[in-house]
Amino acid sequence: MRVAMVSEHASPLAVLGGVDAGGQNVHVAALAAALADRGHQVTVYTRRDAAELPERAKLCPGVTVEHLDAGPAEPIPKDDLLPLVPAMAEDLRRRLAGSPPTVVHAHFWMSGVAALSATRRLGIPVVQTFHALGTVKRRFQGAADTSPRSRIRAERTVALAAARIVASCTDEVQELVRIGAPRGHIDVIPSGVDHRHFTPDGPRAPAADRHRLLAIGRLIPRKGIDDAIAALQSVPDAELVVAGGPDAAELDRDPEAVRLTECARRCGVTDRVRLIGRVPHAELPAQIRAADLVVCLPWYEPFGIVPLEAMACGVPVVGSAVGGLLDTVIDGVTGVLLPPRRPQLAGAAIAALLADERRREQYGRAGIERVASYYDWRRVAGATERCYLRAAALPGSADTRSRVGRRKESVG
Repeated sequence: MRVAMVSEHASPLAVLGGVDAGGQNVHVAALAAALADRGHQVTVYTRRDAAELPERAKLCPGVTVEHLDAGPAEPIPKDDLLPLVPAMAEDLRRRLAGSPPTVVHAHFWMSGVAALSATRRLGIPVVQTFHALGTVKRRFQGAADTSPRSRIRAERTVALAAARIVASCTDEVQELVRIGAPRGHIDVIPSGVDHRHFTPDGPRAPAADRHRLLAIGRLIPRKGIDDAIAALQSVPDAELVVAGGPDAAELDRDPEAVRLTECARRCGVTDRVRLIGRVPHAELPAQIRAADLVVCLPWYEPFGIVPLEAMACGVPVVGSAVGGLLDTVIDGVTGVLLPPRRPQLAGAAIAALLADERRREQYGRAGIERVASYYDWRRVAGATERCYLRAAALPGSADTRSRVGRRKESVG
C-alpha cells in the first residue's frame, strides 16, 4: 500500500522534549517505520516550521517526510495553527492528487480537518487518530485549556466523516462514542515501544546513594510532575529526577521549570529534586535503568508512551489510573495505579514499593513480558494495516473503484 500520514504539528523529524514535541512525534515516526518494514511506502506530511527544511527528507528506508507550506516557516504553538489549516489542506490536496495513496492516516484533529478537506474530491479514505480529545482536555483543564473554541465541534465532524477511527486505548472509545463517532468504525490500536532499544540490559546513568524516582515528559502542568514532587515528602530517602523540557542550560528561563522548582522549595525537597532538561532519545534507556521506579502522575493521558518504555526496561511504574495507563499498566502486576492528583496516596505507594525490593523485581519482569507480548511495533503495524484495508474497502474509496474498474475491463 501507499500510505500518506498527516501530522500537522508533530514532525517525526522533531527534537523531542518541547511543549508540542512528545509522544505523537515518536508514534508517527515509529509507526511509519514499522509499516515500511512490512513493505508499504509511507509519506508523512507535516508543516514546514523552519526555512532551512527541505521539501522532502528521508526518515528511513520506505519513509519520506514532506513539508507542507502554510504560514511562516517558523515554530508556532499547535493551538495557534487552525487559521493555517486551509493552506495546509490545499498544499496536501495538490500533492495527493499528483500521487494518490491507498489511504490517508491523519494524526491529531487539525490533521483530520486538513486531510478530509484535501481528499474531498479525490476519493481517498481517511483514517483518523486523535491522540487527544478536546472534550477530555476541556474537562481537566477548564479555563486553562488553550485549544481553539471550535475544536470540539470540529472533532465531531472529523469523527463522523472519517472512514475509520483508531482509538489508542479502551477509555478513548467511550469518549469517541460520546461525541458521535460510530462504534463500528473504531479500532482500538495502542502505541508501541521499541523493545530492542528500551531493554533491561545496557548502560545506566550514574547511580546515587539513595533511591531514585524518574519522571519523564514535556514540562506542562497536566503531566502532574508537581504531584510527584509533593509525593517526595513521604519518601525521605529518595530523589526525583525530572527528564524533559528544554536543554538543561535553558531551564531557568522555562516557565514550567521555574514553577516546579518553586514547588520543590515549598515542599521542602529542593535538595532531592533534579531537573535535567531534555534527554536525547538514545540516552533515555540509561536514565530509566538507573531508576528504582518511574513515576507517571498525569491528570489525564490519552495514551502515554513513557510507562511502556519503563516496563520494557524492567522498571515498575507508579501511575495515575487514567486514559491509556488503564490499559498499559496492570495494577499489582507491572506497577501501581492511583487516582490522579492525590500526591499523598502516591507518596505512600512509592514508599511501600521502595521498601519491597522483591516486589519491584517481580513487577519489572512482568513489565518486560507485557511489552514484548502486546506493544511491539510490528504487532501495532499489523493491526494498523488491517484497519487501512477495512477503510480502503469502503464503497467510493479509490482502491474500491480501481478494483471495480479492473473487473469491468476484464469482463469487457
